Amino acid sequence: MSEKEVNILKRALERERASRKAAEKILEEKSAELFKVNKMLEQSYSELTSLYNKTSSQLQGVFENIVDAYVIMDLSGNILKMNDAAVEMFGFKSTQEEENLNNLVSPSDIDIVKPAFKKLITDGLITDFKINITTKHNVPKIVHINASIIEENGEPVAAQGIVRDITMEREAQEKLIESENRLSTLIKSLDTGVLLEDEHRKIVLTNNKFCEFFGIPVSPELLVGQDCSKSAEQSKDLFQDPDGFVSRINEILFNKKLVLGDELKMTNGKILERDYIPIYRSSEYQGHLWSYRDVTMQRQYSWGIEAEREKYGSIIANMHLGLVEVNNDDEILLVNQSFVEMSGYNKDELIGKKGGELLQADKSNDIITAENEKRAQGLSNSYELKVRTKSGEIRNWLISGAPNYDINGIVKGSIGIHLDITELKNLQIQKEKLLAKLEKSNEELQEYAHIVSHDLKSPLRSIDALVSWLKEDNKDNLDEASHKNLDLIQSTLEKMEQLISDVLNYSRVSTENKVDAEVDVQQLVEDVIELVYVPEHIHISILNKLPVVNGDSTKLQQVFQNLIGNAIKFNDKEKGLIEIDVLDEATHYKFSIKDNGIGIEPQFHDNIFKIFHALNKRKDSSGIGLSIVKKIIGLHGGNVWLESTPKMGTTFYFTLTK
Repeated sequence: MSEKEVNILKRALERERASRKAAEKILEEKSAELFKVNKMLEQSYSELTSLYNKTSSQLQGVFENIVDAYVIMDLSGNILKMNDAAVEMFGFKSTQEEENLNNLVSPSDIDIVKPAFKKLITDGLITDFKINITTKHNVPKIVHINASIIEENGEPVAAQGIVRDITMEREAQEKLIESENRLSTLIKSLDTGVLLEDEHRKIVLTNNKFCEFFGIPVSPELLVGQDCSKSAEQSKDLFQDPDGFVSRINEILFNKKLVLGDELKMTNGKILERDYIPIYRSSEYQGHLWSYRDVTMQRQYSWGIEAEREKYGSIIANMHLGLVEVNNDDEILLVNQSFVEMSGYNKDELIGKKGGELLQADKSNDIITAENEKRAQGLSNSYELKVRTKSGEIRNWLISGAPNYDINGIVKGSIGIHLDITELKNLQIQKEKLLAKLEKSNEELQEYAHIVSHDLKSPLRSIDALVSWLKEDNKDNLDEASHKNLDLIQSTLEKMEQLISDVLNYSRVSTENKVDAEVDVQQLVEDVIELVYVPEHIHISILNKLPVVNGDSTKLQQVFQNLIGNAIKFNDKEKGLIEIDVLDEATHYKFSIKDNGIGIEPQFHDNIFKIFHALNKRKDSSGIGLSIVKKIIGLHGGNVWLESTPKMGTTFYFTLTK
């Protein structure tokens, strides 16, 4: 017995002796009886010590050699002795540690411990008892316990047991069950009919799809264990060749060799594809697996594709686009009739030849090699090529090439569609020449407009000066009618000069380069309001903050200046109102400039954007301003329109892309 155990027993004895002394003081009159009790306690102590020493000696060899955790405890669960395996399992520090095993039981399992312990005392043992515990290191474990009672003189005094950690075993078992369940669920849900038979042709497993294919009106579970030796005869009438169905199964089972892709045609129109997989273990036959797939749709698709291939093969052969298939070495494998006609060579002269070497006009250009490298990388594109036909004529072809893959997805060559664009190319050259000529004409016209503008304005200014001198020199000699006529001449001259300036501005809108930059429309409009003359009776307001757009700041300023200027110019109300607003739409901004002026009759809504269509014959109106607005908005990819009610006002709308 260890010193610690002796100390435990000594302390117990001391407590008994203390109790005895207290009893002696209180019950002196019963000293004889107390003496007798003391004798009994001493005898009990001696017997327990003897039993423990005896048990310890007997079990010492077991403690040294047992692999599993071994524990001896009293009937309250206190550990009296344990081996190193128990120390490691429970997370104790040593075999001498004092602990009650009930403290390790997980709270969820407390209720099953008490009846188990009661059964242990009553029956003398418990077996195959599993419980959840938490070690001293807070590690949850599942343990398996086999325990028995230690008796002395026929009375239980302690318990001993072997405790095994089955946590990993339980997890593995649960994972295996979970895996089996998943596999079973998967097989049952497969779109393939599965039938697994053992070596005696007894059903081990099948699924719903198999029952569906063979019209079996029971669940797959009920078929397990059934004999399949006569099933072929029972099912043969489901197939178009009943006897062939039976003989083929017998042949396969006799050979016991792998069979894939057996085709079976059923009387209901379905086509099944069957596989047979024999199962061997250590070269010993263990059974086989049948699998059935419904390939009706695939077969129909295959037949449809074949029909489509024949149909489109005829179309390709006669279409007006040249079709060529080449391998990775640029050797021609296939051509259609159109390509034969385009090249001037017959099929025999083309098949097997390298397309680039035979047809490319400029041999120094390595474009064919470059394009074939792109096809090898899986790239498709279009390119132009100068070719020399069999007759020696140089033609321009537009070629659309794409990689051609084999069944394994590897590029085995390319397919090209060829279009003769020689005439189109000639037209393009003519167009470029015309555009160059037109550009030169526009430049000359612009230069002419500047010259004419200058030449026209110069005599007008001279006439205006002469009229002014004439009025000044004869102001006392001319009557009132003459003065009015001279004023009318000057007014007409001013209008002529303004008209010439506006025409020049109109011509510049489309000829000047448009500068694209970020334009802060809010700041631009505020600058325009500062620039134009706004009478005191007219109020201009911006309802929402105007956005930043991409465009030409100068041209956009012309737009707002024209529209705001017109709103001021044609406002006849005592309190004039002009409202500027914007609406943010999906792809563009919609601006509006609304006034409460004279309005515009509906019949004039389309005409006012045409050049020289001024509705009010004012001295400062040339009829070109709104034409310039429409032209600038068009250059920015937008539209302009209006809504107006006569005598109520007008709203001009225009859009600018974001």
